[in-house]
Amino acid sequence: MAAPLNPPYADLRLLTVLAQTQSYTRAAARLAISKASVSMRIAELERQTGVALVRRTTRSVALTEAGQQLVEQLAAPFARIDESFTSVKDLASSPRGLVRLTAPVALGRQCIAPALSSFLRAHPEIRIELELTDRLVKLAQEGFDLAIRHSQEAPETHVAWVLCESRACLVASPAYLKSSGRPRHPSDLAAHQCLQYLRGAGAQNWAFTRRAGRRKHEQVIVPVQGPLRANNSEAVRAVVVDGLGIGLLPDFSATASLKSGDLVAVLEDWEPTGFFGNRIFAIRPWSAHVPRAVQALVTHLRETLKGGFGSAG
Repeated sequence: MAAPLNPPYADLRLLTVLAQTQSYTRAAARLAISKASVSMRIAELERQTGVALVRRTTRSVALTEAGQQLVEQLAAPFARIDESFTSVKDLASSPRGLVRLTAPVALGRQCIAPALSSFLRAHPEIRIELELTDRLVKLAQEGFDLAIRHSQEAPETHVAWVLCESRACLVASPAYLKSSGRPRHPSDLAAHQCLQYLRGAGAQNWAFTRRAGRRKHEQVIVPVQGPLRANNSEAVRAVVVDGLGIGLLPDFSATASLKSGDLVAVLEDWEPTGFFGNRIFAIRPWSAHVPRAVQALVTHLRETLKGGFGSAG
């Protein structure tokens, strides 16, 4: 009687991808195979193990306890295999391969996506999958090579590169200021319509530090309210431009409208603090070796964004 075959590497890898994506469709797309093939290969893996590895419902896919145990035990060996393969692949004369990249929606649309065309022309053997989401994805678990983050600090458990500095801008349309008046002190904002980036529940406070003068570094915290809160800075900007109130935006969302005159800076003697991050980072899960394709993309983004996002005034 012939000995049973060991499960092929590709099928075990497929199970780990299915654990990350929790979807037969997304796993098939990630691995460039058909959904039917995913189902068939998982069924064969279950036949060989003799236990159910995947729990299927009409809406989602989850691993059974046995499936989860197998994926967890495979994580370290697969990481070593990936690192070994990548280090050998990087001996090629030019960077190549797929880079899976994620970025916040507004930052990705306005700053990251426009920088990719010149990069791809310069590196024809590199492919990029860009996913724009304001959800903080789990890079290692979801198979991303690189994430762009707008933050104060990078997580210590990741490799991180600073792409550029960033700042928050308090802005309004000329029409709003003409009809409602210009605030002279942060405390005046309590009487204005303030359009807010959605963060947490309950009353929203904005904090400011005086930039210069005899009372430099004075700090003020103001409770604000208004007709709109949104989790996307482009959406907030659009309503501010339409004259519905004063908005607090990251500079990458505000600069073009400031330069065009659609928006003007408010309370320029005061710096908004503690709301948006002051740096744009590229981060990836820690590893001893960074693929050349990833290194090339980070270098390109640092060069493209090194000047920041222009004057906020």
